[in-house]
Amino acid sequence: MNAPERSACFLLDDDEEKVEYSVDTKVSNAGTFTFNKEDHTVANLLRMQLLRDPAVKFAGYMHPHPLVAPVEVLSAAIEDLSNETDHLITQVTDAIDKWKKENDQVGLGM
Repeated sequence: MNAPERSACFLLDDDEEKVEYSVDTKVSNAGTFTFNKEDHTVANLLRMQLLRDPAVKFAGYMHPHPLVAPVEVLSAAIEDLSNETDHLITQVTDAIDKWKKENDQVGLGM
């Protein structure tokens, strides 16, 4: 089965911190908190509580898919788009060639 161990969803690894903070370099008085091994429950509670504070302009959260690393997903999506584009180009080229062949035969009186 393509699922992590249940305990991997809530037990921290040896090198993981429960909460990490990084300063936003583009916006003053802003930053990103990362809560490791938490889900929508905690994230949404914190977001809603932060938004009650009049000094807070924005609060949001992202929760990555638990089964796939984001880079792998992006890489697979790009590969899929490339394959679909190649297939589309082949179909269009074949249709143009067929149309030209049919119209050339009509022009020759065949």
